[in-house]
Amino acid sequence: MRMPRRGLVIQARTRWLLVGLALLFSLVLLMYLLECAPQTDGNGSLPGVVGESMGKEYYQALLQEQEEHYQNRATSLKRQIAQLKQELQEMSDKLKSLQEKKSPKVNGMNYQGTKEQTSNDLLEFLHSQIDKAEVSVGAKLPSEYGVIPFESFTSMKVFQLEMGLTRHPEEKPVRKDKRDELVEVIEAGLEVINNPDEEDGQDEEDGVGDRQLYSENDFIEGYYRTERDKGTQYELFYKKMDGMEYRHVTLFRPFGPLMKVKSETVDISRSIINIIVPLAGRTEAFAQFMQNFRDVCIHQDKRVHLTVVYFGQDGLSEVKSILESVARETDFHNYTLVSLNEEFNRGRGLDMGARAWEKGEVLMFFCDVDVYFTAEFLNSCRLNAEPGKKVFYPVVFSLYNPAIVYANQDIPPPVEQQLVHKKDSGFWRDFGFGMTCQYRTDFLTVGGFDLEVKGWGGEDVHLYRKYLHGDLMVVRTPVPGLFHLWHEKHCADELAPEQYRMCIQSKAMNEASHSHLGMLVFRDEIEAHLRKQAYRTNSEAAA
Repeated sequence: MRMPRRGLVIQARTRWLLVGLALLFSLVLLMYLLECAPQTDGNGSLPGVVGESMGKEYYQALLQEQEEHYQNRATSLKRQIAQLKQELQEMSDKLKSLQEKKSPKVNGMNYQGTKEQTSNDLLEFLHSQIDKAEVSVGAKLPSEYGVIPFESFTSMKVFQLEMGLTRHPEEKPVRKDKRDELVEVIEAGLEVINNPDEEDGQDEEDGVGDRQLYSENDFIEGYYRTERDKGTQYELFYKKMDGMEYRHVTLFRPFGPLMKVKSETVDISRSIINIIVPLAGRTEAFAQFMQNFRDVCIHQDKRVHLTVVYFGQDGLSEVKSILESVARETDFHNYTLVSLNEEFNRGRGLDMGARAWEKGEVLMFFCDVDVYFTAEFLNSCRLNAEPGKKVFYPVVFSLYNPAIVYANQDIPPPVEQQLVHKKDSGFWRDFGFGMTCQYRTDFLTVGGFDLEVKGWGGEDVHLYRKYLHGDLMVVRTPVPGLFHLWHEKHCADELAPEQYRMCIQSKAMNEASHSHLGMLVFRDEIEAHLRKQAYRTNSEAAA
């Protein structure tokens, strides 16, 4: 009986020893995690954001931010490596099982070279995802509803189309996974630019010391969109503060690690934009348009030509006077005035403006007199249109009726102060296709506008569909530097039923936000409630 009792004692001691070692290991692991874990303050930001300088506290915060940044980068790399290993293992297992079913042995030996074949097959699969996606060439689509629009972002904000009733047209990325995604993409683009390979077209004789290195502060803007069965495409643009050249990097995540598609240098220093504006009457709006044109195009950009196509004789002399006045005051003479003595037709006006250019190839921006744009938008126009390859269809941010938006003020603020991306101030006009940047040869190749369309609307959708049915890539994304100013809209009785319906729909969408329209609908109920409240208050005071 002594041997069994002794065995039990030894077994119990061994068990307690193992428990003690497990507790000791857990304590050491906990201390290590507490020591190495990055401190978080809940206010994560994207690269390039630095707080205010406050002496010692500032430098401590800066060091903490840098530490957190590098730890996030390390975590991102570890995650990618683990993901790649998992996919390689899964692919290897599949190929191994298939090979065993077909030919378990070759000359008495197990199949060799499985690992090499697995790697090649994986790369072939990932590249096939890129080939299937609409990255390098356009896809033929049945209608405008088949387009997957991009969403644009900077180092601080995301400009999004899908809002529902809770999200905003312009937001800081609140979700940590979205912040991490954009941080990873921006850094991956920098890695491609700063460490180019042979196929990027970099001169091998240029040493690392001669090469200009880019940082997170050089990131200008980016676009991304996801094809649900293929992956996510990213278009990234970087530029040095004192340079005119942009670095353009295209990345694609085929539901796996990021893969470089291309890296190129884009020089837009000599890219002229022919801004074409069709007009009939609306001389006050044209004077306001020319003020913006003077500030942005003449004083800042300095690489534009203005073509105004005017319909009718009423107001023509005023338009001429405005153009001549701007020319005298700014010494700007790169404009053309085309006069047509006929009924207004937007498609015909833009078509005439495009054909009036006689200097060969040119990038055109089809614009309206109620549109306000920035110098940054003009560069986006240059970067996202390429002759024979892609056309740019930016989504305009359309402002609501200022009399409703600023009803609590005596008078609405100046136009420049109304240019904000807020839910109650405007909306992304994702059903409008009138503002577009495209090259003249592409426009003429697809046949231009359908000139049979009369009156309001329709002509821009027809042109848009022509590009969708062709081989050119259509870049569709909201851009922060393009606004449609509110103006009174009149839907003529002479319009066809479909055009009249579109006009009324546009008029309703342009008036006010969902909440402001609701306040107008229930205004009588609200006023009745306020009267009851006032009566109840007065009655209680009198008692």
